[in-house]
Amino acid sequence: MTKSILLTGHSGYIGSVAAPMLIEAGYDVTGFDTGYFADCTLVPDGARPREIRKDIRNLEPADVQGFDAVIHLAALSNDPIGNLDGRWTEEINYRSTVRLAELAKEAGVRRFLFSSSCIMYGASEAAVVNEDSPLDPKTEYARSKVTGEAALRELADDGFSPTYLRNGTVYGVSPHMRFDTVFNDFLGSAVTKKRITVYSDGKPWRPVVHVQDVVRAFMTVLEAPLDVVHNEAFNNGAEELNHQIRELAEIAADTVPGCELEVLGKASADQRTYKADFGKFGRAFPDFEFKWNPRTGAKELYDAFTSIGLTHDLFTDPRFTRLAWLKKLLASGELDGSLRWTSDEQVAA
Repeated sequence: MTKSILLTGHSGYIGSVAAPMLIEAGYDVTGFDTGYFADCTLVPDGARPREIRKDIRNLEPADVQGFDAVIHLAALSNDPIGNLDGRWTEEINYRSTVRLAELAKEAGVRRFLFSSSCIMYGASEAAVVNEDSPLDPKTEYARSKVTGEAALRELADDGFSPTYLRNGTVYGVSPHMRFDTVFNDFLGSAVTKKRITVYSDGKPWRPVVHVQDVVRAFMTVLEAPLDVVHNEAFNNGAEELNHQIRELAEIAADTVPGCELEVLGKASADQRTYKADFGKFGRAFPDFEFKWNPRTGAKELYDAFTSIGLTHDLFTDPRFTRLAWLKKLLASGELDGSLRWTSDEQVAA
């Protein structure tokens, strides 16, 4: 069993779920995170790993010594941030990924799990997209995942084994919550406004996957025989998790008593659509079961939001929208124009 894990981005949306799940499973986990979202807490944190608080652009060889594997989640995580300044996404998501992998390889780290994304397929006209479909990234974020995967492929050899997990649209309760993903947004709107507004016609498709299932899939790959996962990309999800936006909105509205659904059908709305083929993951891991679906996930979100008394003010708090929170840190002077902390106290917080 792989035991010692370096988990980058452990204070993020997926990372703050992954760290306690890995610890509970018996792994020795060290987190590596600059801390942009360390205080963006909606529900209490689970078990915390020991941590290295550092900008990933300042990575040093000593930071990666002594690990069996790296799970690389750290990234600027959505398209609007890339639109704000594309250099940040290139430096953090691409160049730092390559440096992390190079240093890990030099340090003898055998496994490297890269958190990638189905967004790299772009606005697909194909019925479904699989791992061999053409990549058509439309944003800085998507491009960073394409170039990151390509660079890691060049590093792969008998002693260094990267794997690329292309996550769908992630949802579900996390200590360091995000409301800027579609299903989390729908549930937040349903609970706090009793109304969900779909700006498109609702027909676009999205593969959606619960954050806990994302982590469980990473853990499965972590323990898989190397010949199954070496230098391979996997769409991370299951066939039944492809849903149209309107269907997701209807599930959310049905879950919350008294919620109304409004579908505007605006031509200017986001029309990106793609269905992911998850057959490769299913064939590689036939015993793996995705435990969550949108209906059970909606119930989890509804129960969590009602238990904490989620209000509209909390739902719209900048802490839970990644772009809004970074803008706030920039405006306050806590981050500089290169998205670096401006004081030593913040770095060591």
